[in-house]
Amino acid sequence: MLAKRLLLLSAMAVTIGFTSCQDKEDITRNDAVSELTLSQISKLGFSNKNVLKVENGYIVEGDILLTDSDLKDAGKVQALRVGESEQYRTTNLVKGLPRVITVATDPSLPRTYAQALDIVVQRYNAEGLQLTFKRVTSGADITMKKAPATATYLASAGFPTAAGNPFNSVTVNSRYMGVNPDANYLATILAHEIGHCIGFRHTDYMDRSYSCGGDVANEGPSIYGAILIPGTPAAADPNSWMLACIGTGDDRPFNANDKTALDYLY
Repeated sequence: MLAKRLLLLSAMAVTIGFTSCQDKEDITRNDAVSELTLSQISKLGFSNKNVLKVENGYIVEGDILLTDSDLKDAGKVQALRVGESEQYRTTNLVKGLPRVITVATDPSLPRTYAQALDIVVQRYNAEGLQLTFKRVTSGADITMKKAPATATYLASAGFPTAAGNPFNSVTVNSRYMGVNPDANYLATILAHEIGHCIGFRHTDYMDRSYSCGGDVANEGPSIYGAILIPGTPAAADPNSWMLACIGTGDDRPFNANDKTALDYLY
């Protein structure tokens, strides 16, 4: 039985070749990550367990990318009042609304990934937001990129910049996902990572064990912030597209609470 839960996306990573009930948080700890780096990650408000070193930084909490520049900001974390089960956003959001965000897939990815991205565009644009998406072939605001052959994570992304631009890339492990994955499952993964790019944190931020299992874990506010979104439920939400983990092959289009959160921000 393949992984029952794959940590969908928030810059979280999954180990390839895992057994049942493992998830994106279950990354093999890389001994090359120094104690200083682990300390900096902790000071930023992220878990320093199962940290994965990648070419342009570190994957933490399954799918969140932290760069060396981010680590230099350790110590700048400000405590924020957060709720218990509501949906969360980062401090920085995309600015300049109404705005069209262009998205593209790198030519190295199979054609089916572009088709899944079309589904993502349709899902977001169907919500009538001030933030709309358009797929292009190059020069995109957010590009879906192929993960290195040695990657042991499923997908990763980052958060908006202080200037109000979306994070510019989503890295996808097509080696694990395959050439022809289920279109709606892949679209859910890409939509989740794009959610991070425009400022969404995990719906179960306060307790990622809700979707991932294992020990109770609060992801922490970090330098990016974790601000509750008014109008989202105080009770657990089992179907949100921004839950930390997702079952293999699952499809999670936006539910009513997701739509409330999207409408509130954009």
